[in-house]
Amino acid sequence: MHSRCLAAKLKLVVSLLFLCLATVYLPSASGQAANTKPKNIIIMFADGTTSSQYEFGRYSSALLRQQPFAVTDVVMAKGHYQLMKTESANYFVTDSAAAASAMSIGYKVNNGAISITPDGKTPPTIMEVAKDRGKRIGLLSTAPIYDASPAAFSVHAKSRRDNELIVNQYLDLAPDVLMGGGSNFFLPNSLPGGKRQDGKNVIEAFQAKGYQYINTPEQLKQIKSSKLLGLFADEDLDYEIDRNAQETPNLSQMLTAALQVLNQDSKSSKNKGFVLFAENENTDSAGHQNDVAALMRDLWAFDDAVKVALEFQKQNPDTLVIVTGDHETGGFSPTYGRKNLGLAGKENYLNVMIEQLKQIERYKISLKEFSDKFKAKAKQTTSTTELNAYLNAALQDNFPGLVLDDDLREKILSQGQLNPNSNYLPSNILGLAIARQTGFYWGTAGHTPTPITVAAIGPGSQVFKGFDDNTAFAIKLRRLIGQK
Repeated sequence: MHSRCLAAKLKLVVSLLFLCLATVYLPSASGQAANTKPKNIIIMFADGTTSSQYEFGRYSSALLRQQPFAVTDVVMAKGHYQLMKTESANYFVTDSAAAASAMSIGYKVNNGAISITPDGKTPPTIMEVAKDRGKRIGLLSTAPIYDASPAAFSVHAKSRRDNELIVNQYLDLAPDVLMGGGSNFFLPNSLPGGKRQDGKNVIEAFQAKGYQYINTPEQLKQIKSSKLLGLFADEDLDYEIDRNAQETPNLSQMLTAALQVLNQDSKSSKNKGFVLFAENENTDSAGHQNDVAALMRDLWAFDDAVKVALEFQKQNPDTLVIVTGDHETGGFSPTYGRKNLGLAGKENYLNVMIEQLKQIERYKISLKEFSDKFKAKAKQTTSTTELNAYLNAALQDNFPGLVLDDDLREKILSQGQLNPNSNYLPSNILGLAIARQTGFYWGTAGHTPTPITVAAIGPGSQVFKGFDDNTAFAIKLRRLIGQK
């Protein structure tokens, strides 16, 4: 009896030991050992975006495009996933500069600051750390490339508005790839579109450093250099819903070109890999405008770029792909309710389904584009009748099926305020009209403190789990890059 008990205990100990060993050597989601550090890191950054937007992207992509949504269906489902807090050093609700700075330097900063702490210190940014470790670096954005998020991941400034200073620091940092909008602060104000006050032509300065300069989508197919500067607009690149493919590339095209440049000589023993930051900022702008149709298409465009990153990872399994953002924008709140102020009941019930998705899919321009045209027309006429006729034609041509309630029509025509937190007019007013018919409501035109998602797949992805502060993102990334 005693020997049988001892044998059972021994068997249990052996089983537990085997289980422990199996756990130690259990591969991560990418098939890499859990403690493996990546050679390459691709940070896919959807500004203003978190779980509610990603879920909307998944649902709309499945029903309208009949395509899987890689962010949720691959990176989140097969990789690792966490939430992170976003408050800045001085406010509960952060801006992009403070949030991206915390994710870059590992310290809280005040809203508006670019990787400079409240006491004036400048801890190294993620890109500075990566370059110091011998890695190649790249920055992509649909915003001006000197905008808050790419700037905070790479350089330092007291204010996110210090555009000339940020561009000057890019020249000193010399990222291997720099692409997006914002040619205006690369050019002197003596040239068309230029806004620099110091008279410098920074595009020429980059070219003198050996950079190939491109400014059209077609040129993305003609890259011959190991250093690339691409500027495709004076300021922001257009929303996907407005984009002219002959004039402006999408994020997937820029990402494909960037990976081609950064992965040159990848088989060389001296090659230490790269860190690439790729941002779709239009998801944030759509949230500010309360523009569900623009948001949907830019979520799809972002996901298409994530698929490019995952395809690269298949060919280069030593690559970590991270999908994240800085904060949530708009309080995006698809919901159910009544169709109108009549009695509640089955006949007066509205919920989001395929019909509502098809309605917003028919919209042809962004609310920003509509607003710009409407405000220009309003400056040209003092006749309410003429302005109302213009409004009717604009709605019929660009937002088929949308009915504008009288209270909202009056606010648009009078250019009145909607709510104290509605700062993008008349976009936010039209956004509410769309919400009343489709169920895609918004809580604000600003940012919210909703925790941000971080999803990662590939070597090192296991460090992204649980609930953490956004400063921890920088600490984890530094360790993966190899900083001691």
